[in-house]
Amino acid sequence: MNSIGQLAAIGFISLTAAGGTFWLKGPPARTVICDPATLKPDEICLQQISPDQKILWVDARHRKDWEKNGLPGSVLWNLDSEEDMQAFEADIATRIMETPRVIVYCGDENCGLSRQVAERIRSLQLGAEVSVLHGGWRALSEAGRTKDSSPKS
Repeated sequence: MNSIGQLAAIGFISLTAAGGTFWLKGPPARTVICDPATLKPDEICLQQISPDQKILWVDARHRKDWEKNGLPGSVLWNLDSEEDMQAFEADIATRIMETPRVIVYCGDENCGLSRQVAERIRSLQLGAEVSVLHGGWRALSEAGRTKDSSPKS
């Protein structure tokens, strides 16, 4: 058997095994896993947030994403050059006076926008406790907290 034939046989056996595993076990679980021991100092897990705690949620995603499926009651603050940063600052400043606990989220755990927005909120020096949500919108969606979502089992 030549090397191309051997490669084809190995590929066929591998794909058959992978397909059988997928068929028997199903697709891999792709949920946000948050371990408080591995978080960065300014991050927080969704499970650590008390449901009755008064929080100002800040969405750092694009406006169209926020309007489509943002967390109900959240405010928008993104770094899009077409947005009015002063309007964001004014809105946040007045809301922080009422709710000094702020949690910023963006698309998922790999999105750095939420950390940048959190730094801008801290730079306002309003005395707010500002955290970044580990897992971002994806964690909120899996927990059934966003528009058009339901808890994932």
